[in-house]
This record gives sequence, structure tokens and C-alpha cells, in this order.
Amino acid sequence: MPRAVAPPRCAFTYCAATNCQHGKNRMALPRFERPKSLKDAYERFLKIHGHPREIALGFALGLFVGMTPFMGFQMLIAVFFATLFKANKISAAAAVWISNPLTAPVLYSITYLTGAKICGFSKINTPPPYLDTSTLWALLQRTPHVLTMMIVGGVVLGLPLAIAGYFFSYQAVSKYQLEIKQKLRRKKHKKKT
Repeated sequence: MPRAVAPPRCAFTYCAATNCQHGKNRMALPRFERPKSLKDAYERFLKIHGHPREIALGFALGLFVGMTPFMGFQMLIAVFFATLFKANKISAAAAVWISNPLTAPVLYSITYLTGAKICGFSKINTPPPYLDTSTLWALLQRTPHVLTMMIVGGVVLGLPLAIAGYFFSYQAVSKYQLEIKQKLRRKKHKKKT
């Protein structure tokens, strides 16, 4: 007895959970799956469509923007600059994740300390032992100073990271695309003979 084929599911999360009728006559969009490992993420990165220069430039822009203290807006900033410089938007958005909730405390501490050292500030802001309204107000008054130090440190650390990321990603994507082209040529050659 032939097995019944399930109709494509709607790509909307709510609709997929409630078996809606949207997906009945539409093709379902591909679902995003989180990479299971770093190797899986690296392989997905290599498979991004585009010229290696565009992919590498997008990756470098994403790394640079990822070093800024604007978490929550970094992906928008990276995609904006990728559009402006005609770079790959997907690789820019992916590279921003160098700063994520797990790495942010370490990354932002390093960028702040670097910025403070470069700007010549020897007094480093430390968190208060207790929090009340006057302490909170004092912290808010120091925000521009802290943000400035983090931006300076992010730029200083982000530039060499972006340059290294550009060359690494350019080499990796070029090598992968060349291997794929060679495999296709061999397969085509075998088909002819």
C-alpha cells in the first residue's frame, strides 16, 4: 500500500504548531537549524553562496562590528555596512555572533580595559558593593565614559581581528569553492567518457 505523503507545513511558528491551512497551497520555507558543533557551523559558512571576496569582506565587517558594545543592534549595523560595501550580508550577520551572551562579559571587559589604557585612564570603574538609587545614578552618569572606552577598545581590537578574519575566510572559502569546481569537472569528465 503506498505511503501517504504529508503536506508541506506552514513556515510560521504559530501555524506549524496548530496545523493551519496556510501551508496547504504554499511551499514551506526551509527551517533554520542551529549548528550542532563548530565543525557544522564552519561547513555551513563555507557553503554560503557568493564570491570569496564578498563573503570574506562580510565576515570581516561582522567581526569588527561584533567588537562594539552595541549588542542587540550589531546585526543590523553589520548588515547595513555589508550592503554599503557590497559584501555578503549572511556572513556579516553570522560573524557578529563573536559577541554573544556567553562571550560578552569577557569581551567587553577586555575592550573596556584596552580603551581605558589607550586613553590614559588609570582609574578603572569597578561595580559598587551595593545598589541603591544614588549608586545607580552615579553609574548612569559614568555611562558615556564607559561607552567611550569600550568603543575605543573595540576599534583597536576589532581592526586586527577583522583583517585576520578576512584573510582566513577568504582562503577557506576560495579553497572550498575550488574543490567543488574540481569535483564537478571530474564528474563531468567521467560522464563524457
